[in-house]
Order: sequence, then C-alpha cells, then structure tokens
Amino acid sequence: MNYKSDFDLDLSTGQQGEQSLSKILSLTTIEVKTDFIAHRTGNIGVEFYSRGWASGIAVTKASHWAFIIPEKGIIIIETERLKSLAREYYKKGSVKKGGDNNSSEMVLIPIKDLFNDR
Repeated sequence: MNYKSDFDLDLSTGQQGEQSLSKILSLTTIEVKTDFIAHRTGNIGVEFYSRGWASGIAVTKASHWAFIIPEKGIIIIETERLKSLAREYYKKGSVKKGGDNNSSEMVLIPIKDLFNDR
C-alpha cells in the first residue's frame, strides 16, 4: 500500500505558489503603495490625478500593483485588472480627494473586490 501524506500535496502546491510569486517579483514591474487606513475603511485608494496632472493608475507603466496594508498584509494585483476595477468604481462615483493638502483624487475600491472574479 502506497501512502501519500498531505505534506506531499501541500509541498507541491506550495512550490507552485512560490514559482508564481517568484515570476511576478523577478520578471515584472510592481508599483508599491501603502494604504494606512484601508484596514478601517475596507477600501483601497487608487490615485489617478494629482496637482493638475494624471497620475498613479492613469500613468503607471507597472505590470502589477502591490498594496501594503500595515499590520494586515500585502495584496498584489495585475495592473490591467486594477484599472478595470478603478474604471468601474469611478463610474459609480466612488471618488475622494486625499493625499497632501487633498491635492490628489483617488477612486475607492472595496478590498473584497480585489479578490472577486468579474
């Protein structure tokens, strides 16, 4: 009788995940943002305009974005998916001013929607 522990399956699955993350980190560009209030609001703020100019998601050349939510974790998302979500929530009017002297505009996206397929 051949016994295969869950460890063998877990190891294989874990290694696949490690390879995927390694590819993202080594073969792509990542824009990193820290959102200090996302853990309270449940939303990620994605800047698109600042001081009279397109900025953030509107001009990024990065293939992925990483959101650091202090004391909670890090979310990495493909830029095209983030842009799609940002457009959707912009159309819904989920826009807020913020940043230094409220000089930036951002679209608010519920964190949970970063994980949902659309």
